[in-house]
Parts: sequence; structure tokens; C-alpha cells
Amino acid sequence: MPLQPTVRAVNAVATVLHPSERARVDAAAHGAYQPLHRQNVDEVMSDLRAQRVRAVVVSVACCGPAECSHLARLVREFPRVPAIALLTRLDPATPQAMLTLGQCGIRDLVDAREGAGWHQLRDALASSHGDELVRLALGMLSLDLVAVPDDCWRFFETLFRPPGECATVRELAQHLDVLPSTLMSRFFRARLPAPKRYLAYARLAQAARAFENPGLSIANVANHLDYSSPQSFGRHVRTLMRMSALEFRRRYDGEGMLQRFREELVLPFLSTLRRFCPLSKGTRWSGILRGQE
Repeated sequence: MPLQPTVRAVNAVATVLHPSERARVDAAAHGAYQPLHRQNVDEVMSDLRAQRVRAVVVSVACCGPAECSHLARLVREFPRVPAIALLTRLDPATPQAMLTLGQCGIRDLVDAREGAGWHQLRDALASSHGDELVRLALGMLSLDLVAVPDDCWRFFETLFRPPGECATVRELAQHLDVLPSTLMSRFFRARLPAPKRYLAYARLAQAARAFENPGLSIANVANHLDYSSPQSFGRHVRTLMRMSALEFRRRYDGEGMLQRFREELVLPFLSTLRRFCPLSKGTRWSGILRGQE
């Protein structure tokens, strides 16, 4: 059976389920995530490489010994993508299937034999972004940026939106409801690094986090982060970091790149940032021509 069309969605969840379970998983989703139902683990692996997937759900009913090596490879190659086992019924093969899941490295199990289990699954997937980088980044920055103005903190929060939402300064400014020229000029007047540099480092932190999944190639990561091509991503890395994309992958994980973000763009400018107000309440994005202030 051919794969369903690729869906570029931050909330995508890849599944391997018994046909009788699919409708109930769809109902549990209810806008919180978008299930991508696949026939086997190999198809899920293709999803993980082709697009951003929040989590993987595997039915206990589909986990026979034949799937063990495939599941183990999935967990090994995509350690930053949560994998959840779903139990909807008991049969003689269930104990062995659950043992197989544990041997493969899947530690989270949702028992959906009763109604509360479906709520548990929904809550688990709704709260699981498959990436803790945002929480990690904001946790670090909240200690550095104590008592900064609210709109300064909003700028840093927006930098770490899900990949693809703020790939350019124009998109960043739109999320902040300020004109790009206004945003850039305020950073310039405050003698801070340009917003483009903050954004570029934030995207490299996201890339470094993605590289923590050995199953993702450089081309996969470039695609996930909406670079126009792997070559464009490579040029971006070389311009900012003075190294190749391959060397960047070897040297930095997500936390390491966040530390460099702090050391170069936050800590040297703390006194300025603690009184910096980059946004204007009086200037709205909608209906105003770009370039006017």
C-alpha cells in the first residue's frame, strides 16, 4: 500500500496501528495532533527523515518479534522523538509483544482499554513536541534575562518558535507585530547584534538539536528547517561558524549551541538588554507598508 501524501505539519504524529485502532486515535487527536497512519516501522522511518514528526505511536498489537530490529533502529536513530506504545486489548501474544517493546527501548506505554487511556494518549501527544529545545532555551535565558522588559523577553521567546515559523527577519517581525525596519533599527541604535544574527543562531541551535538524531542526514535537517537546499544550509553554517556542516554536526549538540548563543549574543549585552524595549505598542504590522515607521 502506498504511503499517504507527505504532510508538513509541526503536530504530525506517525503511527503503526491495527486498523481497528486508527479511528479511535483520530478521534483522540481532535486538533491536538495530526496522525499519519503507516503500515510498518520502515514507513515511519521514512516520515521521520522527510518531515518534522512530533512523536511515534506503535500499537502493542503490531509488535511481533519480526518488528523488533526495526523498532530498535528507530529508537536508536531518533532518540529525540518520543515513542509511545499503545495497548487497546489483551490477547495471548500481548506479554511477548510488550517484552519486545521494552527490549527495543520503548519505555512509555498508554493503556487505552478504558476511556481514560485515550485522554492520557491525547495529553501525552499534545504536550510532547519531540523536542525539548524550546523549554531548555527559555529555561537558560530566564536566568540570564531576569527583569528585562516584557517585549524584550517576547523577542527571545519568539526566536525559538517551531522550525519553519520564523525563518526570516520578516517572519520574526510579523510574529512580533512590528515592522522589520523598525526592529532592525532599534537593535542598531542600541548597539546590539542584529536581529538576523539572533535568529540565525537560534536556527542553528534547532539544527544542532535535530542532529542529535543519528537517523537524520544533513539534507534531512536542512529540509526540516526550511532551508532552500542542503547547500544553502552549508553556506549558512560556514558563514556563521567558520566550519562545514559536517564539522558543526560533530562539534555541537543542541545544548552546546545554546551555550554559544548565550555567550556571544546575551551575556556580553546584559546591561543593555535589561532596559531594552525592541517593540512598539503604537506600530502594528497589519495594513502598514513595509519600510514605513
